[in-house]
Amino acid sequence: MNPYILAILLFGLGLGTTITFASSHWLLAWMGLEMNTLAIIPLMAQHHHPRAVEATTKYFLTQATAAAMLLFASVTNAWLSGQWDIQQMTHPLPITIITLALALKIGLAPVHAWLPEVLQGLDLTVGLILSTWQKLAPFALILQINPTNSTILIILGLTSTLIGGWGGLNQTQLRKILAYSSIAHLGWMILVLQFSPSLTLLTLLTYFVMTFSTFLVFKLNKATTINTLATSWTKAPLLTSLTPLILLSLGGLPPLTGFMPKWLILQELAKQDLALTATVAALSALLSLYFYLRLSYAMTLTMSPNNLSGTTPWRLSSTQLTLPLAISTTMAICLLPLAPAATALLAP
Repeated sequence: MNPYILAILLFGLGLGTTITFASSHWLLAWMGLEMNTLAIIPLMAQHHHPRAVEATTKYFLTQATAAAMLLFASVTNAWLSGQWDIQQMTHPLPITIITLALALKIGLAPVHAWLPEVLQGLDLTVGLILSTWQKLAPFALILQINPTNSTILIILGLTSTLIGGWGGLNQTQLRKILAYSSIAHLGWMILVLQFSPSLTLLTLLTYFVMTFSTFLVFKLNKATTINTLATSWTKAPLLTSLTPLILLSLGGLPPLTGFMPKWLILQELAKQDLALTATVAALSALLSLYFYLRLSYAMTLTMSPNNLSGTTPWRLSSTQLTLPLAISTTMAICLLPLAPAATALLAP
């Protein structure tokens, strides 16, 4: 892609998110979300591959539907209450519609079905943008409206953690596994949103660090299926020995970074007398842990398949920058000792 066009598109992505962040008026927030969607579409379709075009079309249709729902709900809110201010949402009907529209935008279950399909059609770099940056603007809006309907948030959160765990069990494609992992993590964030928005933000940040690291590892190995992971030990043995730690951090095992948000969320849910919800969420984390363990096993303990369908690829040295990977890997593995500092910052 032409570097000038790429720069304009990335600038559009940044500007769309920034506009949504800075807006207090629903029309401006909607405009930021639309800019975001329109800026990423050429990036998604840049390879002119039928699968990429299909993924782009699916993404465009779901995002357009969510944006239309958002606009409809904000107009309804203006009609009922006479104001367009994001933080002054009072009527339960527009709040519920907007919560569902934003859930569709970020891919929460049960409106998650587009996310694995779309991510599977993209290359790893655009997939990384879709899994991280594209979640920011809708999340900013969810945090601002502070949905009062607690039941709908808990249902969205629990179904997302369960479906994110179950859906990934049967997959062999890494991008689909990462999509289901994304759904499960978003479920954890939504569960605790109404009780501790700052904890949701902490979870979002740790998820970004771990996902960034995982995508960069797969990109360095040019891996898209579990089988191709098995050849990675010959390319980068040290990184291959560290990758299971990143994956187990995504699964939320102590003493890794990913344990911190899950631990704090379960503690917060127990404080709010939601012991059953906390139990279901903790058990659903075991489902996710299974497929992370499967990836770790495939990467470190299996030989590469030498049949015709799984021939060893050429081992060309990668041109990818290694500094972002080194920093994000270190953060994904070693941040748990900062948990006391995080809890002190989260305290109201």
